[in-house]
Amino acid sequence: MENNPSYFYHFLEPISDDLSQMANGLEKSIYSSPQTMLMHARTFVEAILQRVMIAEQLSGEDNLTLKERIDLLEKKGLLEKEVLDALHQVRMNGNSAAHETRNFRYSEALLSWEAIYLIVRWYVKKYSPQDIKVPAYQDPEPRKGDETEVSELEERLQKMEALIRSNIQQHKGLTEEMETAASSSSPEDALPGLASVRTIVYKDRSLEVPHFLRDAFLLPQRFEKSESYLSVLGAEEEVRVMSELPNNLEGLHEDVEGFSEEHDEMLFTELKHLIKEETARREVELGHPGKLILFYKSDYVIVTDPLANISLSEEEFDGHPSLFHQLQEDQIERVGQLPKDLATLTKYDDVGLAEVEELFGQLKGK
Repeated sequence: MENNPSYFYHFLEPISDDLSQMANGLEKSIYSSPQTMLMHARTFVEAILQRVMIAEQLSGEDNLTLKERIDLLEKKGLLEKEVLDALHQVRMNGNSAAHETRNFRYSEALLSWEAIYLIVRWYVKKYSPQDIKVPAYQDPEPRKGDETEVSELEERLQKMEALIRSNIQQHKGLTEEMETAASSSSPEDALPGLASVRTIVYKDRSLEVPHFLRDAFLLPQRFEKSESYLSVLGAEEEVRVMSELPNNLEGLHEDVEGFSEEHDEMLFTELKHLIKEETARREVELGHPGKLILFYKSDYVIVTDPLANISLSEEEFDGHPSLFHQLQEDQIERVGQLPKDLATLTKYDDVGLAEVEELFGQLKGK
């Protein structure tokens, strides 16, 4: 394997097969879907920092966001300047990929790929208990004959993330359920669990965040009364995914102008509703393995092969020409290519929940 490695980060295998295989997935997604690569690169480097914190006996800080982990390690004097810059680049690129609706360029994914190299080289040299030789950096080349679809790459990366987190928690002895999942699953069949991975509190109330929602994107449109608050938090404080929320929401409004304690309380209430709704969706997915399912609020449609192949056009659906035109610009042309959560369609211009609800009704009718 040393003479003819199948992927660049094969040298991580003796340290962590989980990290090695996830890096393999990132490499495959660079040219297939730069956006997918950028989003999951953020979780990859967070997994590395979690291992660093364990090695530095800082593992008691279990629920920190990626930015908080970086800031803590910087404060402790553990990060070199080039590594610090690389971490922030991967973090910010990942946030952009999770938040923005646009076509991401190969060059953006390659910049994160190079930043990952700096982070991995530092981690291996400083924290690997084995004598591992880190090869010189090289740009990945498009793989001829690799026809792995974006959706398949996305699923594999999500499963790898779940396994990585499970194994980290197994190492710390936090959750018996995660220990079982980590020891009995492989990278190809591990599924994100329903076990609680962190607690968010507001005054005397608390809610548990399940493992599969650890890095869920906080789409403002999913929060009817907190939409503008979340939008501002995302723009000014980079609170765009669940893991970037603080453990305690009390006083969160003090970081942005124009909001009050009532907004913190409302956000907490709507977060609780979101988690309940997403958990119900997860149970539906686990009850229909291998099926494509489209969700809208608490309702869903199981997509059959005939439905998946129906074109998203005015000939098939009434009243959505602007949406269909924008979807086609993103190469989404059939029902089977729609995002799992139809509420994300409101990211498109002039598309609101009323339009999405109407489209969902037509989908159910078909």
